[in-house]
Amino acid sequence: MSLSAALLPLSAAHAAGGAPTAGTPAPPVTAATTDAFGRLADAVLTDRTAALLEGAPKAAAALKATGGVRLAATAARAEAGAVTSLRGTRSRLAALGEAYTGADTKVTVDSTRLRGRTATVQVTESTTLTYAKVRGDEPATTGFTAHHRLTFTAGPDGTWQLTRERLTDKGPRPVNAPAPATAAPTVRPGAVIDAPRAATTYPAPAKPKNLGTGTTYKYAAMAAYAEKYWKNYNTAYRRYNSAGGDCTNFVSQSLFAGGWKQATSSREDYGTWYSKTSGESDTWIGVNEWSWFTQTAKRTTALANAYQMDVGDLLQMDFDKDGSKDHSMMTTYRSSSGVPYLTYHDTDTYRRSLSSLLASYPNSAYYAYRS
Repeated sequence: MSLSAALLPLSAAHAAGGAPTAGTPAPPVTAATTDAFGRLADAVLTDRTAALLEGAPKAAAALKATGGVRLAATAARAEAGAVTSLRGTRSRLAALGEAYTGADTKVTVDSTRLRGRTATVQVTESTTLTYAKVRGDEPATTGFTAHHRLTFTAGPDGTWQLTRERLTDKGPRPVNAPAPATAAPTVRPGAVIDAPRAATTYPAPAKPKNLGTGTTYKYAAMAAYAEKYWKNYNTAYRRYNSAGGDCTNFVSQSLFAGGWKQATSSREDYGTWYSKTSGESDTWIGVNEWSWFTQTAKRTTALANAYQMDVGDLLQMDFDKDGSKDHSMMTTYRSSSGVPYLTYHDTDTYRRSLSSLLASYPNSAYYAYRS
């Protein structure tokens, strides 16, 4: 596929006197340059998202005549591979009964730093996907906010080339990106209960949940909290995006909003669960620690199949099956045909289906919890 766009115009001096030598300083990063960086990033990420759509359009259409910078040859090959991989994701989604009919991807440039002949650009991607009505009971859309770091290098002729793109968020990568790197295993203390893995076959055996007003917890309130703050964070709490991830902190906030009581003292390992002005317990913010607390204290029960989850239930993932859980998320919607939809931080995501996660991470381990 063609992954190139018109080059940034050179300065009048360069145009008159020919291409500069390799030792010539990089061209200045002006507002127009920054805009071109953003438009190329938008084009690349839009092409990735488009590969997931039914009847996906020809790749790289968004890159035509944008007047921006171009992709380096290595980056072009990497993007070709990414689009091919995402077509595989689309096929796995179709096998699981999910498809998307439309998408909207927007990119905002947050900062640009020039060092020598290299420009490092931080951007925010906001993508919304429209669910196809395959079963007829899907929600309208799913969405996520992702942060990327792009590296642009000025060539000997003074033009800018995108040489590298990297997602900076923790947690599951969005549906339009490849799988993440593996994490180091975590050793489980012997005195706590660990959750068993959940099956991921569809449909799942019936496991009805009482969502009525007479229940101990307010599951609708949990879901409402998560869907209110999935992108616009609650400033009453600390954020842990840069310190290991905010996913479990966000899950704990949602559970607390639905009636879970904080536990501030215990003689047991991982027996507390709290958020105070002085800080949070490991069980409030840690993926594995949260699981150990909730299972040992019987705050949650393990579900045999992840498709049994209902509103207010939790899902955790072990990306590489090394025994250490890597990510936590909450079910905020369940279709009448039995598909849970998850909302979470890192990457900030609204109503992503379990089927989508399985299609993107077919070799991961899944843990499902009834709250």
